[in-house]
Amino acid sequence: MYKLAVQRDFVGQHFLIGGDWGPENEWHSHHYRLEFQLEGAELNEHGYLVDIVHVEELLEELAARYRDKTLNDLPEFDGLNPSIEHFCRIVAISFSEELNADNSRAVTARIWESEIAWASYRVERNGGY
Repeated sequence: MYKLAVQRDFVGQHFLIGGDWGPENEWHSHHYRLEFQLEGAELNEHGYLVDIVHVEELLEELAARYRDKTLNDLPEFDGLNPSIEHFCRIVAISFSEELNADNSRAVTARIWESEIAWASYRVERNGGY
């Protein structure tokens, strides 16, 4: 199984809702690191799992969408606690839907909100076998 990963850093803000999490309930910033890992069993005719330029463009578009924004204010977080778990699912599905890579059978989004804390979400894709 082949695996390729790309990542970007950006700063975004949020505040947690629905419980008492102390300072996390207040508006604050995180220096997020967003990583996408792509998996597949076969390489294309050029010896690539995916076109890394395409992957980097999609990653930059997503990072730009959330850079310097408050997650709570974005429609995809409407009614959701903007946890890194929800954040991972949202970006993983969005990325997977836009990805033009028949060889990729899975996409995993991983988001760090600090040097020691991260979450991930994996999307199974058709093809790539």
